[in-house]
Amino acid sequence: MTVEITSVAELTQLLGAPGPRAVAKERTQLHERDRQWLAASPFCLVATAGADGACDVSPKGDPAGFVHVLDDRTIAIPERPGNKRADGYRNILANPHVGLIFLIPGRPDTLRINGRARLLRDAPWFDDMVVKGHRPVLAVLVEIEQIFYHCAKAFLRSQLWQPETWPADPLPSRARLVKEVEARVDTLADLERHYGPQYAANLYT
Repeated sequence: MTVEITSVAELTQLLGAPGPRAVAKERTQLHERDRQWLAASPFCLVATAGADGACDVSPKGDPAGFVHVLDDRTIAIPERPGNKRADGYRNILANPHVGLIFLIPGRPDTLRINGRARLLRDAPWFDDMVVKGHRPVLAVLVEIEQIFYHCAKAFLRSQLWQPETWPADPLPSRARLVKEVEARVDTLADLERHYGPQYAANLYT
C-alpha cells in the first residue's frame, strides 16, 4: 500500500525544517564569484512549465562562459541550432518562471538561479555570443529572483564525476535507439550516418 504526502505540514514533519544555513544562502543578485562560476560553466539545465503545468527541462551547452552577464540581476542564454521543438520556449511564452542549474565538469556543487524569462530575437550584445561564426537568432533573458549554490551530496552519492565508477555503455548507439523507439522510416544505416562524424561537425549550422 502506498502512503501519499498531501500537505506541506506532512512534508515538514517527515523531512524536518531547513536549517539556518540552507535558508540564509539565498540571494537576489550575482556576486563576483557567481560571475566567475558562469564564466567557467559550459553547461546548464533550463527548467520551465507551461500555463497548464506541463514541464520541460532542456540542456544548454557551449564553450565555457557562453552565458552572457548583463548586470548583477540579468543574464542571457543563447539559442543554438536544434530540433526546433522549442518546448521550453513555448512554456516561457505562457509562463515566464524558469529554474537554471549551472555545472562545471568535475565540481560536485552547482549554481542555481531562478527567475523570470523573456525571449529576445535581437539585442546589441548578441554579437558577444557568437561561437564559430554563429550569431544566435534568439536568446533567453533571465531576470534573477533567487540565486544560491547547491551542495555536493547528489554528485557525491552518484559518483557522477568519477570515471572509475562509470559502467561500460549498457545501451546501443543513438542511431539504434532512435530506430527502435521512434516511428522512423529511416534505415539504420541512414541513422548511423546522420549521428556519425557529421553530427558533431554541424553543431552550429
